[in-house]
Amino acid sequence: MKRPLLIAALGAAAVTAACTPALGPPPPGPLPSGRAEFSAADFAWSQAKGTNGIVGRLAYKQGPQRFTCAGSGVVLTPETPWARRRMNVLYGSTERAALPASEVRKRTPTAPAGDAGPYVKRTTCDAQDRFSFSGLPNGTWYVITLARPVGQAQGESTALMQRVVTRGGRVTQVVL
Repeated sequence: MKRPLLIAALGAAAVTAACTPALGPPPPGPLPSGRAEFSAADFAWSQAKGTNGIVGRLAYKQGPQRFTCAGSGVVLTPETPWARRRMNVLYGSTERAALPASEVRKRTPTAPAGDAGPYVKRTTCDAQDRFSFSGLPNGTWYVITLARPVGQAQGESTALMQRVVTRGGRVTQVVL
């Protein structure tokens, strides 16, 4: 290829690349669904400091019954092969679920064993049913909280889980 043509081709490639949005590296790739062994090494990516955030709110209802998460803990679990399998056992889904908390507790003994505690991020729902996480690296996470029926002293709590991807230094909105 002649030098002027090579320079023109490289210039066109540079212009095209400049128009591509810079979202940072992609989240960890597809995860095998069958592997269930806990591995701390699989969670290492989640410990990096990042510029992503998650801002969420609870809007869950069962018919006319509204629910609240005010004062409840919200956990953010990094997605790994082990966590993916655990969510599938506990919630019957790896994307999103709303199940009676008692049902999730019943399933716990059959979920893969392991302690993700050191890698889980925690916060609390405020009085307006809102929560947030900041400083997150690119990756995929599971947001989990308990919701109680509003206005009922006694009532079955519902466990809510949703898969969320953070990427590109952005704040991701989540509605449970």
